[in-house]
Amino acid sequence: MTPGQAFILGVVEGITEFLPISSTGHLLLAQRIMGIAPKGSEGISPSSKKEASDAYAISIQGGAIMAVLLLYRRRIWSMALGALGRDPAGVQLAKRLCAAFLPAAFLGLLLERSIKHHLFGPWPIVAAWFGGGLGIFLVSRVMLKGGRPVEELQLRAALLIGLFQCLAMWPGVSRSLATIVGGLLCGLSMKAAVEFSFLLGLVTLGAASLFDLVKHWSLMVEFLEPTSMAMGFLSSMISAVVAVKWMVGYLERHGLEIFGYYRIGIASVTAFLLLAGIL
Repeated sequence: MTPGQAFILGVVEGITEFLPISSTGHLLLAQRIMGIAPKGSEGISPSSKKEASDAYAISIQGGAIMAVLLLYRRRIWSMALGALGRDPAGVQLAKRLCAAFLPAAFLGLLLERSIKHHLFGPWPIVAAWFGGGLGIFLVSRVMLKGGRPVEELQLRAALLIGLFQCLAMWPGVSRSLATIVGGLLCGLSMKAAVEFSFLLGLVTLGAASLFDLVKHWSLMVEFLEPTSMAMGFLSSMISAVVAVKWMVGYLERHGLEIFGYYRIGIASVTAFLLLAGIL
């Protein structure tokens, strides 16, 4: 993987990670277009090379995680104070994030191999993009205006949002979409649902990135240049800051519908390219 390819993957990750359009789907598509994944090289089997590049695609989430750490530092500081017994609201939010994380942690470890074997491919992603787009239009029709702030989220509702997050184990669904919709259906305002989704992403993505770094570190070091990894991390962080700031303001004014059109559009174009043998 060249530094230029790493930069592109970092930008794709940063822009798409917190938008409800699926970063995993876009990264797999970008890898396929650039020809990163399949072809073997000296001393590295094709399967090992693909495994390393897939792990790298997940590990660059670290840049997107850093972006949210910077943008939501006050909330994170509040939870840190809560852990020290100095901020009751902070400790309550931390408990709800832990509850929301548990379903994905359990099912992720249980189903990791099956998911990667059956769902990490272009057609499952196309199906998830299209289905998610239709789901956005459905939710937009039934969604009530108003809603509660994050501070009023109940523990049971947080666990339900965590169950929604499990839907995003299917590449193309989008973790952000699943958790934002879950938050809205649990009675949160759009602003609160987006904020809780981003904070939950810190926990979930942090755990996933750490798991893949530990599991695949030696293979990544053998296959990838340190410059490429650093380039991917930085480009992911910068593009994520821009995307998150834009998305928060946009959703408060306009809602999710634009992402429904985008998802159906990219699903249709990708399906056409696959059927035509271009991808």
